[in-house]
Amino acid sequence: GSPVTTEERRLRDKKHLDDITAARLPPLHHCPAKLLPIEESIAIQIQQKVAYEEMQAKLAAQKLAERLNIKMLRFEPEGEASMQYREVRDED
Repeated sequence: GSPVTTEERRLRDKKHLDDITAARLPPLHHCPAKLLPIEESIAIQIQQKVAYEEMQAKLAAQKLAERLNIKMLRFEPEGEASMQYREVRDED
């Protein structure tokens, strides 16, 4: 076969996508880069690090609970289940 140019390949791939789906990606919109003061940049990085570590801890706890077959149930001491045994009924 003859070699296919990149433009022909791009058009062929686009036609193939048109054949298999009508979905279109929205155009990319972005803000231009902004300069931040170093203090604000550090504060944002620390905030992101804390959020990342919290997420990692939650995922680690979830994986550990799954591995050890621990079921975490909600504890509601004033909920409906605790009130069932407290009901007073007349025996008359």
